Amino acid sequence: MTNKLRFSLIAAAVMMSSSAMSALPQGYPADYQKIVDAATKEGKVVVYSTTDTKAAGPLIQGFEATYPGIKVEYNDMNSTELYNRYISEQAAGGTSGDVVWSSSMDTALKLATDYAQEYKSPEQGQLPKWAVWKDKAYGTTYEPVVFIYNKRLIPAGDVPDSHAALAKLIASQTEKFNKKVTTYDIEKSGLGFMLSVQDFKADPNYFKTLADVAKGGLAVQSSTGTMMERVSSGENLIGFNILGSYAEARAKTDPSLGISYPKDYTLVLSRVSFISQESKNSNAAKLWLDYVLSEKGQSILANQADIPSIRNDIEGKNDIDGMTKMLGNALKPIPVDETLLEYLQQKKRLDYIKQWRTAAAK
Repeated sequence: MTNKLRFSLIAAAVMMSSSAMSALPQGYPADYQKIVDAATKEGKVVVYSTTDTKAAGPLIQGFEATYPGIKVEYNDMNSTELYNRYISEQAAGGTSGDVVWSSSMDTALKLATDYAQEYKSPEQGQLPKWAVWKDKAYGTTYEPVVFIYNKRLIPAGDVPDSHAALAKLIASQTEKFNKKVTTYDIEKSGLGFMLSVQDFKADPNYFKTLADVAKGGLAVQSSTGTMMERVSSGENLIGFNILGSYAEARAKTDPSLGISYPKDYTLVLSRVSFISQESKNSNAAKLWLDYVLSEKGQSILANQADIPSIRNDIEGKNDIDGMTKMLGNALKPIPVDETLLEYLQQKKRLDYIKQWRTAAAK
C-alpha cells in the first residue's frame, strides 16, 4: 500500500468518526459513541407504538437522518392491540418490539414492570421527575385532554369550559344531544379506560357528571380519529376526553372542528416509552429513546407533529412552559408511577367498568 493511499484511508476514517461524533448531542457521556457504533451494526430498531405513523413520520425521518445506518421499523397499533401483541410475543419468546411507545399509560407501565430494561437516559435531567419511573419507563409528551365540538352546530356561547359546564349543557338539551355526544369505549380502548379512571380521581362528582353527560346518549368509539371525524361531519356534536395534540393538528385544516380546554382541570397525558429487556437491537433502541427525549426530537414532536413537548426548553409554545402559561393550575399531569396500576387489577377493573356503564347508561 502506498503512503498516499494509506493517508487517504486514515483521513476517511477520521472524517467518518468525526461525522458520527458530531451527531451526538452536547453533554452526552464520552463512551456514548460505543452505543452508536453497536447500534449501527444492528442496523434497525423495531418500535411498537400507538402514535399515528403520520404524526411520527417527521420524528422517524429526523432519527434516520441523524443515524443514517439505522432504519426504524415502525408498527402503529391501537393501545389494546399493542398490549396483547407484545404480551403474546414475549410469552412465545419470539421477535418483538425493541421499544414500546404507548398513550395508554397504565398498560404501558404494566408492561414495563415485567419487561422493561433499565436504562438511564442522558436526557433524564431535562424531564420532570414525575415522568421517569425507576430508570425504566419514560413519559415523552405533555398532552392536554380536551373537549371537541362542531363549530357550525354549537353556538359559541354554549361551548363548555369545564366538566360541570359540559354536563349542564347536555342535561339541559337532551333532545338536541340525543346520541350526539362521543367519547371512548372504555372496554375497547386502553387509553379511554385510563383517562376515565383519571377523571374519577380528579373529580369527586365524576359519576354524577358522567350520568348528566350521558343523558343525551353516548356514542362510544375506540379511536380519536373516528370521534373527530364524526364531530366534524355533524354526526356527533361534541366529544370529551380527546387528545388535544390530535385535535389541534386536525383543527388547522378543518374549520368545523372546535377545541375547548376545561378550566376546572385538564388532564395531561404523557406517552410512555421503554426498552424491552429482550430487545434484539438494544443499542439502536437506546438511541431511539434518547432521540425522542432530546431537544431535537422534542422540537420535531412539538413543531412538526403538533404533539406538545415534555421539556420546557423547546422553541415555540408547544411545550410544558407554553401549556403552563395557557392553562396554569388547571393542568393535572398524570404521573408515570405505580398509581397507574391500581385499576388494572382484574376485580377492580371490572367493578369500575360496571359502575361506568351504569352512569353512562351503556
